[in-house]
Amino acid sequence: MKEIHVKDITETVEKLCIEACTTLGNDWWQTMDKAVSQEESTLGKDMLGIIRENAKLAASTGEPICQDTGTAVIFLEMGQEVRIAGGNLYHAINEGVHRGYTNGYLRKSVVSDPLIRKNTGDNTPAIIHVDIVSGSDLKITVAPKGAGSENSSGLKMLKPADGEDGVIQFVMEVVEAAGPNACPPVVVGVGLGGNLEKSAILAKRSLLRPLGKRHPQPHIAKLEEEILRRINSTGIGPQGLGGRITALDVHIETYPTHIASLPVAVNIQCHASRHAEAVL
Repeated sequence: MKEIHVKDITETVEKLCIEACTTLGNDWWQTMDKAVSQEESTLGKDMLGIIRENAKLAASTGEPICQDTGTAVIFLEMGQEVRIAGGNLYHAINEGVHRGYTNGYLRKSVVSDPLIRKNTGDNTPAIIHVDIVSGSDLKITVAPKGAGSENSSGLKMLKPADGEDGVIQFVMEVVEAAGPNACPPVVVGVGLGGNLEKSAILAKRSLLRPLGKRHPQPHIAKLEEEILRRINSTGIGPQGLGGRITALDVHIETYPTHIASLPVAVNIQCHASRHAEAVL
């Protein structure tokens, strides 16, 4: 049994909150370089250049990529041989979010009640998803999610007979309705299968996959490519100002479902595909 102390979890979450909000991964830079080369609109190409420069400045100065530093979404892969010592796991994570958003001077955007709307003052509580896996490691992924892209997402319970065409049609409806509001070029996460809540989590989790990495099942990989092609034929373009590159990528995650169901969730991520991870 491996023992991990809550103070190490708190310190790690604090670091990851700041890193995720200020620094994008190599996969993003490679994908953005490709997008610039493929963009045919002069204005679209200019906008992509501004997006790249903004990300470069954020990384060099340690300042947020975007003023909306989002809700702190935390994914944990917790080995079944891990023991948390010194306190409560959820408390440790929220303390890390508190420190990260305070010490990193990140905007606090969480309100304590959906209707009363009083700000909690430190961006807690986080939204935490825990998977128990084999082994003795604790993998922590912090994925800040801004409201502009989150509000552009959608979920629908399709009929099985709707099939692949129905999935494509719904994804396109969500992306086209979002238009410029999600700060394109976007990353489109799709959860296919499971049930109502499972499909939404699948869509969110799919956004953690490196850009350019296709699904291991050939028919799903083909579907990702087809939806990406169609999205980039809409003409929405970078920042909604017209052009070819409306999406950087489409990621689909699937799960077995009921014989009478075909749940589809679409979780859109803005051009800043923000997430950072560490293993304890």
